[in-house]
Amino acid sequence: MPNNPAPHLFILTGASRGMGLAMARQLLQPGHVLLTLSRRANPDLASQAAGAQVVLEQWPIDLADAPAASQRLHGWLASHAAQAFASATLINNAGVIPAIVPLRDADPADLAHALRVGLEAPMLLTAAFLRATRDWPGARKVLNISSGLGRRAMASQAAYCAAKAGMDHFTRCVALDEAPLANGARVCSLAPGVIDTDMQVQLRGADAQAFPDRANFEQLKQGGHLTSPEDAARRVLAFLARPDFGAEPVADVRQAA
Repeated sequence: MPNNPAPHLFILTGASRGMGLAMARQLLQPGHVLLTLSRRANPDLASQAAGAQVVLEQWPIDLADAPAASQRLHGWLASHAAQAFASATLINNAGVIPAIVPLRDADPADLAHALRVGLEAPMLLTAAFLRATRDWPGARKVLNISSGLGRRAMASQAAYCAAKAGMDHFTRCVALDEAPLANGARVCSLAPGVIDTDMQVQLRGADAQAFPDRANFEQLKQGGHLTSPEDAARRVLAFLARPDFGAEPVADVRQAA
């Protein structure tokens, strides 16, 4: 009998809620192996994986300690043979919004945490992924979940905007690094649109005096302009599956053809 084909590996951060959880659920398909890095394991996700007979590994991990997370990821990837997976994809989805206040009033520890999770962790995980898989023959992809706020400034959002702008720009750099390689990874920093998640609740609940854009986020909700996490996940994963993924290192799913 012929051997079963090698599975496709997906590594996903921030899979405990919102669009990250929706992506994790949609990635639990036959022929896939899913590794999640989140603050906590999700028992419902484990049950779904068992029912679908899909390999799922969940790491409860603090992405604010990016060196430890990236070292663990590199070791795990290096423990697999180069031919173990038909393809390998890293999706850097995790991010946090610190207290919604002007930078002058921000707590230093809060700022540092937001930048560690939102920028340092994606950079270190991407480096570990690319280093460990550089000789793998299958297709390799890195999808960084960015935001329109990485491309448009907003008051009282300095840390989040800076993290996403940094994500966009380091993705451009990685695209240049990988382009000359025979099997260079395809990379993209993708804005997923405006999604109805806990982050939106946080923005709508902010102090209007400290956050001048609060009314805009309230109108998005009231006007029905927010995408559900499930629909957003489908659009993002469809973009990831496009044959031209990575042609543009910075993109917006709403502008995709």
